[in-house]
Amino acid sequence: MLNQQYTECIRACLECMEACNACYNACLKEEDVAMMSYCIRLDRECADICSFAAKAMQSNSPFAEQICKLCAEICEACGKECEKHEQDHCKRCAESCFRCADVCRKMVS
Repeated sequence: MLNQQYTECIRACLECMEACNACYNACLKEEDVAMMSYCIRLDRECADICSFAAKAMQSNSPFAEQICKLCAEICEACGKECEKHEQDHCKRCAESCFRCADVCRKMVS
């Protein structure tokens, strides 16, 4: 049975992963892709760690808390980068990243 303390965190990680993937895809379609390159990179990093964190929690990994701590750090960095941009997809991604970082930090505290 899945550890109940992980339920909200898994949901936040999966939502953030989806937001980062959507932002990544939308950034690639922007007129000035070079300007979005760091945002694109962090979107990929964040989506990957969120996916990994969700999987770690779902499998009740003994490293889930450490992974979620790292996930919070990466989500925070991605959110800070995304909020620098005016595009709606970046704003939505930043909100999701900050929420995920907050939920991950609460879960490990």
